[in-house]
Amino acid sequence: MIEKDTVRLLRECDSGIRMGVDSIEDVLKALQAGPLHKLLSDCRDRHEALGRETDAQLRRFKDEGKSPNPLVKGMSRMKTGMKMNMEDAAHAAADLITDGCNMGVKSLSRYLNQYAAADETSKDIAKRLIGLEEQLAKDVRPWL
Repeated sequence: MIEKDTVRLLRECDSGIRMGVDSIEDVLKALQAGPLHKLLSDCRDRHEALGRETDAQLRRFKDEGKSPNPLVKGMSRMKTGMKMNMEDAAHAAADLITDGCNMGVKSLSRYLNQYAAADETSKDIAKRLIGLEEQLAKDVRPWL
């Protein structure tokens, strides 16, 4: 049970990290260089580092991880494109990132509870990812 829950939690973290990185990159494309661009770039780098750590843990279990749902990813990309073209870019970016972070925290918290038998390493990864998302949502508030 421990191994099964561990792999499942790591897969959800992997999917969440990939979705987060993709979403940040989509927003960065529409932003000019500046403080928000730097903040998001730095956060993307932290997500990628945690993604590498998650991948290493998944390889221990000979698992390839989990890609985000293509439908969800496509709808997110479409919403980002529309919103970034219709509003002030910084405001739209902060709004989109806040929504994404809130969804990520909610999902990851649910998975952390659902896969309670997971090992401590995978739980720590999930908790650090939740922390990254919570901090990013706070950090973009000045642009809302």
